[in-house]
Amino acid sequence: MTRTPSDPPPPRTLVLGATGFLGRWLLLELLTDGEPVAAAVRGGADTALRHWLREHGTDDTTLTTVTADLTRPGLGLTPEDDDRLAAIRDVHNLAARYQFGLTRAQAEPTNVDGALHVLDWCATRPHLRRLVHLSGYRVGREPDPRHPLTPRATDELYARLGAYEASKQLGDTAVRVTAPRLGVPLTTVNPSSVIGHSQTGEAGQYLGLAQLVRQLHRGRLPLLPGTRGTFVPVVTVDHLARFLAAVPAHDEAPLAAHTVLDPDTPPLPDLIATLAAHLGVRPPRGLIPVALVRRLPRALTGADPETLTFLSEDRYDTTSADRLATAAGLTHPPLVPALRRWATRLVAGGFGAPGGSRT
Repeated sequence: MTRTPSDPPPPRTLVLGATGFLGRWLLLELLTDGEPVAAAVRGGADTALRHWLREHGTDDTTLTTVTADLTRPGLGLTPEDDDRLAAIRDVHNLAARYQFGLTRAQAEPTNVDGALHVLDWCATRPHLRRLVHLSGYRVGREPDPRHPLTPRATDELYARLGAYEASKQLGDTAVRVTAPRLGVPLTTVNPSSVIGHSQTGEAGQYLGLAQLVRQLHRGRLPLLPGTRGTFVPVVTVDHLARFLAAVPAHDEAPLAAHTVLDPDTPPLPDLIATLAAHLGVRPPRGLIPVALVRRLPRALTGADPETLTFLSEDRYDTTSADRLATAAGLTHPPLVPALRRWATRLVAGGFGAPGGSRT
């Protein structure tokens, strides 16, 4: 393909899920560092993405955009777009169908099949250095992952976890088992709940913990599900973006995995109490066991059943992530100020309501 002087330089990094909450921040980080980047977008999303990047002070003239569809083999790329990505060495797959209440048929095409389509495409890249697959902090902990599961085991997993978490777990396992067979260097990054930017609080993600903050702000959280030891760890979006950008240059093993969370995250009751004081609202009066919440009508509790599996006392091994962060010179920003700025921004934006600002 012939390039013209106005074309951006050949991209070395491809970001899938580039228009999502985390994808935009990763693009911002990479472009700010001078990395030639390609963003995979759906039709019509290019203009909005470039506008967001320019609003955040980034020169988007070095950005290449291609239209991709992870649910299709070859990522649905045209031959011309595939050729534009010939020099790709690093691929970040941040694409996912993130929503509670999905059906299996809605979740699998992107979260499972799409993850494997990305892996297969990476195996065709002659200059590939690493595929970075974004997963979740409660998946990828099996010492001996199996793929594929039997139909019965798969059905049981969906019934127990719900479509979103089950599909993310299956996608994570699928790439970890398949990557070595294809010779694709792989890192899975498993972040905890991602909150807004540490300095501005800018949100853009309104599921999970943000829903709990919304209930708190609106006086609809009289009792907090969980125990005194319930732990829902968080990480700021800017720290996670910097971590992801650093992974390909620091991971050398054929297969690596990192759980990324802020170790200063307090137990959930203390986290909620901190936010209640900041927002000037009444904190929950007490705790209610998760098992009891499961048995109560959703109309009474306001809790999505799929979110309850995240209310756990589990702790997570961050040794490898801490080691990489140290090597890359990364430190978590102060957490409590970041939480307060995030909560303020959530309220100001109406928690993502159509009438509220999303920035």
